[in-house]
Parts: sequence; structure tokens; C-alpha cells
Amino acid sequence: MKAPPVNQQLNAFDKAMKLFHKREFQGALPAFDEAGKGSDLSIAHAARLHANMCRQRLERESPQLKTSEDNYAFGLALANRRELTGAEKYLLRALQLAPRADHVLYSLALVKGLQGDMQAAAGYLAQAIEIQPSNRSTARTDPDFHELLRQQPIREIVF
Repeated sequence: MKAPPVNQQLNAFDKAMKLFHKREFQGALPAFDEAGKGSDLSIAHAARLHANMCRQRLERESPQLKTSEDNYAFGLALANRRELTGAEKYLLRALQLAPRADHVLYSLALVKGLQGDMQAAAGYLAQAIEIQPSNRSTARTDPDFHELLRQQPIREIVF
């Protein structure tokens, strides 16, 4: 297999470093792995070192969560730190374990909205409101939803 060109290797490394500094190790890992296969040996070495750091941190950060509430609480903590990719992962696990948990759907709506996926956010919020109508008024007054309420699909559901 031929090594990727140096500019592609450098782009992968830059992308990975941005994610690494945001503490999004799951997203950074594949980019570091790609940069580690490039022809520039110094970039490849740095990429492999950082990939190993990502793996170590992911191992430390991967708690053993069994219940929907465990996954929800961990996902919410990640969302509060704006680690949205990880938050989504744990909230989706919580939803698999408790498909009608309106608080999980509400939190997923917020995470998807913060990620910029307004259609998915609107879908989750609509489900949360269908299960628990008081989620509509909660979203109106929730400071975390303030900016999202300006977006058309969310606005239609809440107002």
C-alpha cells in the first residue's frame, strides 16, 4: 500500500490535533492513524504517539455503564462539557435501553441542535414533547435551547 502524500498526511494530522485539543479522542484517533501512515517520518511518529495517547484516554474515559440512567447521566455530563460526539453516543445508548424516556430524547434534541443537525434535533424534541407535553414549555425557558429556538424546525415545534 502506498503512503498518502505529505500534504494529505499533514491535513490529517492538523485535523486530528484540533480534535485532540477539544478532547474528542474518538474522532481524533482515525485521523492520527491516517497521518501515521504517511511518508513524512516526523509527522508519522508524532501521529502514532498521539494515537496511543488517544487510546489510553479513551480506555480511562470509557466507564462501564449498564442502565439507561447511567448512560443518560454520563451523556449529559459530556454534553455539559460540550463533548458532543461522546454525549450523543451515550444518549443513544440510553435511548436504546429506554426508548420512551422523554428526558433522553430532550437531551438528544439539544445535542443534535448544538451539532447543527436541526432536523434530527426537531425529531427528537417532537418525540420528547409527544411523550411528555411539558417538555414544550421546558424548551422555551431552557437557556441551553435559547439559540436553537431561533432555528425554524425547532421554533415550529416549541411555539
